[in-house]
Amino acid sequence: MKELTKAEEQIMQILWKLGKGFVNDIVGEMAEPKPAYNTVSTIVRILETKEFVSHKAYGKTHEYFPLISKEEYTSGSLNRLLTDYFDNSYHNLVSFFARKDNVSLTELEAMKKMIDDELNNKKSQNHE
Repeated sequence: MKELTKAEEQIMQILWKLGKGFVNDIVGEMAEPKPAYNTVSTIVRILETKEFVSHKAYGKTHEYFPLISKEEYTSGSLNRLLTDYFDNSYHNLVSFFARKDNVSLTELEAMKKMIDDELNNKKSQNHE
């Protein structure tokens, strides 16, 4: 899966939220100072070239929609992060976050609970 630039990712976040939209809709969702219409239009066309977005034409107007789900992109991004920075190890990734000073005890406990719950789910699936 191709990587997105920050600007492309920002537009994809908006399209995932909206489900579909015209360039004006996308610009309307962007923070101030809003980029120019032509800038957003160009980025959307790049996203089409990268096969992240497609469109439905209404005369000269195009309504854009995502071809890839946010979950699919997130999964690909996480896999790249794991490979590039954590030797393809979830253990290294979790250890990194567990050691960070800005992770609260509450967040660590929530992560532990999620891991424990997933372990229990996998164990029960293996016994079926």
